[in-house]
Amino acid sequence: MPEIRVLPEDVASQIAAGEVVERPASVVKELLENSLDAGATRISVEFRHGGRALIVVEDNGCGMTADQAVMSLEMHATSKVRAASDLEAIRTFGFRGEAVPSIASVSRFTLRTRPAQALMGTELVVNAGRLLQQKETGMAPGTRIEVANLFHPVPARLKFMKTENTEAAHITRLVRLYAVAQPQVGFLLMENGQEIFRSPASDNLSDRVREIWGKQLAADLLPLAPVDGVGMRLHGLLGKAGVGRSTRQEMVTIVNGRPVDSRVLAYSLVESYHTLLPKGRFPLAFLFFEIDPYWVDVNVHPAKREVRFRDEARVRHFVISAVLRHLEETNAIPPIFAPAPTVVPGGIAVLDARSRPEETAAAEESARVVDVPLVCAPADGASRDNSLVVVPRFSHQDEAPARVVSPVVAPPVSPPTNARIGWRLAGQLPDEILLFETPSGLLVFNLKAARARIWYERILQRFERNDLVSQQLLLPIPLELEPLAANILRERQAFLREAGFDLAEFGRNFFRIQAVPDWLPEEDVERSVRDILAVIGRSPGETQRKRIACELLAGTVAEWAMRGSGGALSGGTVDEVLRELFLCRQPTVCPRGRPIFFEMTRAELSRRFGNE
Repeated sequence: MPEIRVLPEDVASQIAAGEVVERPASVVKELLENSLDAGATRISVEFRHGGRALIVVEDNGCGMTADQAVMSLEMHATSKVRAASDLEAIRTFGFRGEAVPSIASVSRFTLRTRPAQALMGTELVVNAGRLLQQKETGMAPGTRIEVANLFHPVPARLKFMKTENTEAAHITRLVRLYAVAQPQVGFLLMENGQEIFRSPASDNLSDRVREIWGKQLAADLLPLAPVDGVGMRLHGLLGKAGVGRSTRQEMVTIVNGRPVDSRVLAYSLVESYHTLLPKGRFPLAFLFFEIDPYWVDVNVHPAKREVRFRDEARVRHFVISAVLRHLEETNAIPPIFAPAPTVVPGGIAVLDARSRPEETAAAEESARVVDVPLVCAPADGASRDNSLVVVPRFSHQDEAPARVVSPVVAPPVSPPTNARIGWRLAGQLPDEILLFETPSGLLVFNLKAARARIWYERILQRFERNDLVSQQLLLPIPLELEPLAANILRERQAFLREAGFDLAEFGRNFFRIQAVPDWLPEEDVERSVRDILAVIGRSPGETQRKRIACELLAGTVAEWAMRGSGGALSGGTVDEVLRELFLCRQPTVCPRGRPIFFEMTRAELSRRFGNE
């Protein structure tokens, strides 16, 4: 039988180091966090050869005395935790007391430190976990740590290192994340003696991102005003509608100043943008989430990359509500319960039902739809004077007048004479793809996607006006649900009735759908009800009505419209679709965030045919 033995201290340290020091970026992360915990306002990071040869982190923090510096090399020695109860509300970046001894055990480690009140600093030199030298040294207050020859005591680890460029990229990304997460701290990053970026302390997050992440990314972001909840706060920068990435690399989530991976926050962002971006693409975001430390656990991963929330549903609900409100305010998505404007002679009047009756009556009396002719001429022999003309206006077609708020009348305007977009119908491909000749090239247009956008916003306007009409079914549709979904249905019957559904219970977890919204195809009824219940289950609370409506519209209506009628379409039908599309609030993307049309310029066509 094998004999059980206690591992030597140096072996145990190197094994423990494997959990904390995964790669050079892990070293930088741990040392950066120690600098922040020390109250530093300036931090410089320098590395060579991807961090394998040298890593230097220097700060102007509080520093350490000689005794404290030696104690910091002991495993689980820390100034940040005193009792087990402290782990329930961690307010510092570090708390385990593992980072410094772990790093020192797998490198040649030099520590220089001095508190502001001391005349001299302390220098410690450690090689593979063994203290070689301790002496006094002259230096400015703060701490400087040099990590050389990383992993030389454990050569097997070197085999798993990536290329220098890859490791350098990980370090650069990490420092950029912390520089954005801690705008009150100045950062300097150097690689192989060259400056990568220098960012002084700044309260302006947009400027900070522009300096560190670049102007192009910053131009695609809009500020999210601080939103306060019960024990929570949200602010930051969010991407514009339609701007996304194929990875999550630029979807940054920061919890209490710590860049982290959070499934809850990531899900909340993706869900909020799901009608604005195609599936598989992710929004841009620098999302700062602040919460009472008691409600978040940062001690779930050795490298502290992930966090968990004690009440994930509450966090998810708060973040989604805040982000959706931001998107509505920036006109990225139309507000579901916001008042719709009505065109009146000389401008747009918006009235409140609470205003004086005579004002409301006068506005409704003068309200009218400005109907503008739209011509879509075939390409064969048509003159350019007959190209497509679009004059934007608001139209509710045959529906009831919109509910409007607070009397605001726009100044008189004349219809723009230069609203000619110059599209000429050139042909049609299968699956309702149209080709248009434009003044600058060739435009490819997805008629089904356009129809989906039109129906999406048409039904959305009904939600805005609470004008949802139910249609009684000749034969009720049976619906059997599993217990959880059935319970959700019972609890949210009122909401379903508001949305136009009438469901009656006929037995345990068994229902009959007796009426549905008049715009919903009968073949989609059962699936739609199940989808709505699933959305309600994920987003509890009456304030999530907007989210539920978006899920319903983007899923059911868009898929129904995308199926379409197919076949050749007359010019008049095309005219009507185009006219309605350009009256939409988001005419460029379908409800799923996919583009409705794209253009190939003459220069691009020429280049593709080799005519440079």
